[in-house]
Amino acid sequence: MMRGYRMLKQTSRLNLIEIVKQALTEHNLNQNNQTISSFVIGSGAGLGEIVIRQYLLVRVGDIKLNRALLLSLAKDNKRVIFPLPKEWRKILMQYDFKVAHFRSALLWQLYVVIFLLYGIIKIGAITFAGITSGKKTVLYQKRYAYFANLGIDNLPKKINSGESYNIISWYLQWIGRASDLEVIHHGVTKALPTVVGGIPILPRQAPLPELVGIQSIVRYFFWGLGASLIAVLHCLHGRWWYALLLNQAAIAAQVRNLPAGLLAQDYLFNISGWIYRPLWTYEAEQLGSAITFYFYSTNSESFKKQNGYPPINHGWKAMSWPHYLVWDKYQADFVRQAVGNYANISIVGSIWFQGGVVEVPKINNPSIAVFDVQPVRSSRYRILGMDLEYYIPEISIRFLSDILESISKMDGNMILKRKRKIGKLAHPKYRNFLNKLDLHPHFHTIDSEISAYALCEKCSLVISMPFTSTALIAEGLGKPSIYYDPSGIIQKDDRAAHGIPIISGQKELKNWLEANICNQNRIN
Repeated sequence: MMRGYRMLKQTSRLNLIEIVKQALTEHNLNQNNQTISSFVIGSGAGLGEIVIRQYLLVRVGDIKLNRALLLSLAKDNKRVIFPLPKEWRKILMQYDFKVAHFRSALLWQLYVVIFLLYGIIKIGAITFAGITSGKKTVLYQKRYAYFANLGIDNLPKKINSGESYNIISWYLQWIGRASDLEVIHHGVTKALPTVVGGIPILPRQAPLPELVGIQSIVRYFFWGLGASLIAVLHCLHGRWWYALLLNQAAIAAQVRNLPAGLLAQDYLFNISGWIYRPLWTYEAEQLGSAITFYFYSTNSESFKKQNGYPPINHGWKAMSWPHYLVWDKYQADFVRQAVGNYANISIVGSIWFQGGVVEVPKINNPSIAVFDVQPVRSSRYRILGMDLEYYIPEISIRFLSDILESISKMDGNMILKRKRKIGKLAHPKYRNFLNKLDLHPHFHTIDSEISAYALCEKCSLVISMPFTSTALIAEGLGKPSIYYDPSGIIQKDDRAAHGIPIISGQKELKNWLEANICNQNRIN
């Protein structure tokens, strides 16, 4: 795998894997939506081809495919051996990958059979859960919103020093939220119940209630028999998509068989799962639920090159969400470029996501909050399919050392906050450098669980690595904010900066710091 990466680098083709995945994103699978069974797929049948493509991208087009492609490049005669449908194997060949067709086809057939069995088991599990649910569904009879894909750090916490900047608190103060909500549900089952603004925040294991009533259960069971039979018969004739999607179709059918009033007013999804829109959400939308997709970050675009902007990264053009919440006009333009001008977009400003669970310590000014991007181990970085070596230890170390050197001469304090604790996944060079920085009197690192919003509020200035969202957070709080690029790679007019100034090189950094620290001193 490492040898394959080195070959791409030596031939200036680091973008090859990304190009292939862009092609997979945009390649129509030649499925006629009109012939896709609405009995099996349900309301999503009208977009059946894009649903199938989305599911393929998240199931077999992920990082494991990157690894298989790199392994195939390690030797001249080595071939890609990976479970892929025929349509995708043809695309790999168009980009000069050699494919072991027989073995890959065999693996794909096995993969589809496993998903067929999983779908049948899912139908049985939903039926059984409906039979044994009793009165559990009474909990869903209040008006509620449901948040998918959250972790414990995204939930409201009591913070003595100020606001808890989490997504649920943000949603409850947002003027566009669902009205008259009585409860908020989320999927963090280990979380304790809490209350925000008089509204209970309660964990629920699943976004959907169980089936209710013997008629609904029987109707669902017979649908399951019919859908399973169709999936098996089509699978035997090489039409694999019903078998692959049967487990998702099972959940969609569950929604169709629920009584009115048990669904959420709003189901909210975020960019941690941006490609695949769950099949059941088409049913929920048909029954009156809002399906909302929100960006908790703005770092979604590739860097502009000297010869212009590269194509949009893989996955984005396959999206089919009905409503997008974005930070600003730049992000709105990005969504339109990805999915078209028809996209339903609301510009809402910065969206809180991870509320701090740790108080911000006392900070002496002048202080500069610094937000970097932690470089990961080379073995991990190389399978990400990045088309540019930017988030690597050499650039990250220079980013930090340039800032600290300049700040030290002005008797300021550098406060570094990393996004999350990644332990030994961080590159050893980077970790060793941070250990040395800890001895510097002007350098301070704070807990990653402190809210970025809270830290920006406490500091005088903010410097971010391109193109992290913290630069926009700081700007929204009225703090002087820049992106600092120590390498000169970043183009100063890159739209991915969202209008935030890009400072290149230590001389420009020094001038900016001097001007803004002097200005802060005058204000204070």
